[in-house]
Amino acid sequence: MRLIAADEITRAVKDLFIDANINLGEDVIAALHQALTHEESARGKEVLQELLANAGIAKAEGIPICQDTGLAIVFVELGQEVQITGGSLTEAINEGIRQATQEGFLRLSACHCFTRQNTGTNTPAITHVEVVPGEEVRVIVFPKGGGSENTSRATVLVPAAGMAGVKAYVVEQVKAAGADPCPPLIVGVGIGGTFDQAALIAKKALLRPVANKHPDPEIAVLEADLLTSINDLGIGPMGYGGRITALAVHVEMIPCHIASLPVAVNIQCHAHRHKERVI
Repeated sequence: MRLIAADEITRAVKDLFIDANINLGEDVIAALHQALTHEESARGKEVLQELLANAGIAKAEGIPICQDTGLAIVFVELGQEVQITGGSLTEAINEGIRQATQEGFLRLSACHCFTRQNTGTNTPAITHVEVVPGEEVRVIVFPKGGGSENTSRATVLVPAAGMAGVKAYVVEQVKAAGADPCPPLIVGVGIGGTFDQAALIAKKALLRPVANKHPDPEIAVLEADLLTSINDLGIGPMGYGGRITALAVHVEMIPCHIASLPVAVNIQCHAHRHKERVI
């Protein structure tokens, strides 16, 4: 049994949450550069150049890449041979978010659903814990902005809808979102399981490095087809028109009930922020 102090979890979450809001991942930067070479619209090219410049300024000056520093989503892979000491895992994560918000001067985005009273700390975090073999803890921090999350959707199709129905649903959600989620997008798609599980795996699909193909050839083809259809919409960077509406589509699929076909679309903006650490 390996003992890990709750304070260590707190420090990791704090550092990761600040880092994620300031430093855009190299996979996203590379995808934006590649998009610039494929964008056909002059205005679209200009927008992509500005997005890359913005990312450079954020990194150089140590300031958030976007004013919406996101609701705190944390994925934890907890080794079954690990015991957290000196406090609970949940409180350790929330304390890390509280400290990051204060020390990183991050916007306060968490509030009561009806009164809109701000929690003042960006907590509680939305935490997903998976117990895995081993004696390590993998922490993934994923600040999720409201603009993109607001355009995400989930449904349960009839099985007869098949792959064609799934494709049509995904493309329609991106079309309906338009410029609201700040394209170019990364589109996470979850297929199967139950209504709630499809939504979860759609969000987890976003954590794969941008444009990395799914190892299952059938799903990889589906991702490519969806990306082509989405970019054919002509929404373009930040909605100004153009070829590049999405940088990538990431699909995850699990078995579902014989009577249902759940599908979820989790849309992410160009400021695709997530960082991780293994403790």
